[in-house]
Amino acid sequence: MQFDRRKFLKAVPLGAVALSAAQGKSAEVPLTYSANRSAHIKLSCNLYSFNDPLRKGEMTLAEVLRFCSDLGFDAVDPTGYYFPGYPEVPQDEYVYEIKKQAFLLGLDISGTGVRTDFSAANKAKRAADVELVRRWVDVAAKMDAPVLRVYAGRGVPEGHAEREVMDWAVDSIRQCVEYGKQKGVMIVLQNHNELLKTVDQVLYIRNKIATDWLGINLDIGSLRAGDPYEEVAKLAPYAYTWQIKENVYRYGKEEKTDLKKIIQIIRNAGYRGYIPLETLSGDPRVQIPRFLAEVREAMR
Repeated sequence: MQFDRRKFLKAVPLGAVALSAAQGKSAEVPLTYSANRSAHIKLSCNLYSFNDPLRKGEMTLAEVLRFCSDLGFDAVDPTGYYFPGYPEVPQDEYVYEIKKQAFLLGLDISGTGVRTDFSAANKAKRAADVELVRRWVDVAAKMDAPVLRVYAGRGVPEGHAEREVMDWAVDSIRQCVEYGKQKGVMIVLQNHNELLKTVDQVLYIRNKIATDWLGINLDIGSLRAGDPYEEVAKLAPYAYTWQIKENVYRYGKEEKTDLKKIIQIIRNAGYRGYIPLETLSGDPRVQIPRFLAEVREAMR
């Protein structure tokens, strides 16, 4: 079953969904957007931008939150890597402290994420990564993060066919989604130019799991097989969140992102929600303010 998000709010009244849920019926309907609701676009900072200072101990997670608040971001997206003890989950006390600090700084937590490899030939490794996701779904729920990012995998292992490996990913991600639904956390699949290199590959997995508890984390810098804007436009109706980057790739060649074009694609898809920004090089204390200003200008 293929989901195109443009139909939901036009075709299914919110009251009908609520009534269906109250009556114990499934509310599994395609989540789509009405067009041109740009007022609902909010800016988040993907904290992978601060990977170096966080890993090196030059900044704490609390200091990054303050920095993003001072810049006027609406939200932050703190990847699980930056919580103490990752991949083990942090103590509840720490999770609730981060949640409290974000709230007091006027920041939502737009999502979080973990590193998964559902393309591993070792079935036990895939099962372990499903369990990793379950543990971090619990963390996301405690932070009120609506989505948790996962990856399909690193690639096709030697001796195996692509379709076989894609189906491993489907099976694993389906288990993650089932658990996420129980906890009220949506799973978002990030295209990451590893196992998933093309739009068709992303949509193969998306459409094999017929539930609106799974969406796409649309990474605009990881679509490299063709025209990046055409590829982004194809996936935009399925996006539950984004990673907006400074550069995209046109047939494998890196170029500066046309931010006005990306914002128009987002608006044309009728997207409502957060668009996390991510820089990958240089000092984020310099690069993030500059990139945020460029995105704001493109939204005018």
